[in-house]
Amino acid sequence: MNKYLEQLIQLSKFDKEIDEFIPRVESVEKTLRTTKEKLEQTNIAIANIDENLEELKLQKAKTNTHISEFAAKIKEVAKKGSQAKSEKEIKALNLEEEIAKEQLQAANEEIQRLEKIEANKTESKEELEKVVAEISNELIKIEAEISSELQSIEKERKEIYMKKDKLIGEMNQKILTFYEKIRKWARNTSVVPVKKQACYGCFMQINDKTYSAVIKGEDIVTCPHCGRILYKETQE
Repeated sequence: MNKYLEQLIQLSKFDKEIDEFIPRVESVEKTLRTTKEKLEQTNIAIANIDENLEELKLQKAKTNTHISEFAAKIKEVAKKGSQAKSEKEIKALNLEEEIAKEQLQAANEEIQRLEKIEANKTESKEELEKVVAEISNELIKIEAEISSELQSIEKERKEIYMKKDKLIGEMNQKILTFYEKIRKWARNTSVVPVKKQACYGCFMQINDKTYSAVIKGEDIVTCPHCGRILYKETQE
């Protein structure tokens, strides 16, 4: 096989391996990113509960103020009742007292309702805080594992780049420029094998003359349909 063709085949393999590092890194980092998002969402949920608890606290404070006011009102009415002389005045005070007692009862029921909600919110917050602790521990493990894996990938990447740089240094610059022009649009299918007399870049059948030239491997042959560089795999 032509020396330059062998170099092009090897260069295309190096480029393909280099491009494959990106999805590998993204795949590794995806787990970390997903876990961080889960942690963030849980912390947001806790923050929302804290806001709700603060609102409940204010509502309870206002209701307790009303309870004090209603209790004072009942005492005041009772005092007036002991001093009332006419039946009309007594009836008016009894009605006022009854209304105040109903308001006091409603306020006490509201306090019970708010306390129940507060208890449920607090319980939910405690459960979420446990989840945060679990995710945080998981995150520490994932970060350690990812760090090790990314270091391994980076080591591989550097080795491939070194091999590629060495190969480029030995290549004919005109052929290298020709390859780079094809790679701009064909990416990792710039150099493809021929199987069953078909280009494995565009999958079109090539003519006998082109196929014969590919088999000989003496020259750099391109696909007459798509322009990719063709070669015959040794195992065929």
